[in-house]
Amino acid sequence: MESILGVFGIDWRLLLIQAINFGLLMAALTYFLYGPIMRMLEERRQKVADGVRDAESAARTKQEIEHSRGDILAKAGKEADEALAAARAAAIQKEKDILAAGEVAAASMLKDAEAQAGELKASALRESKEEVAKLIVLGMEKASLNNR
Repeated sequence: MESILGVFGIDWRLLLIQAINFGLLMAALTYFLYGPIMRMLEERRQKVADGVRDAESAARTKQEIEHSRGDILAKAGKEADEALAAARAAAIQKEKDILAAGEVAAASMLKDAEAQAGELKASALRESKEEVAKLIVLGMEKASLNNR
């Protein structure tokens, strides 16, 4: 074997020293460079995985919020419709009450007006009768004065 190495001009001691140097360099590079780089890559991969999980969670939360928002808007619309219907019904009832009160007041005023008209009529008839009686008395006095 030494003759083969000698033919090619390779010194086995130098080859052994080069192999030891390569091994030491490989060990140093593995310890000081490859390990930290692999840890850094693993941390980076973990951060990316966490980011993806957070993004998926945020997307699910957004979807749930949009769904609940739609439900809340539908519920609010329904409540608004119910409130509007109740307000309309109350307005219609209030209108009926006001009309009824107005009719009662009008009927009361009409009754009072009729009573006043009846009193005025009776008073006018009494006054007319008194006037007619006075005129008759005057007419009779004149007639008796003329007959004399």
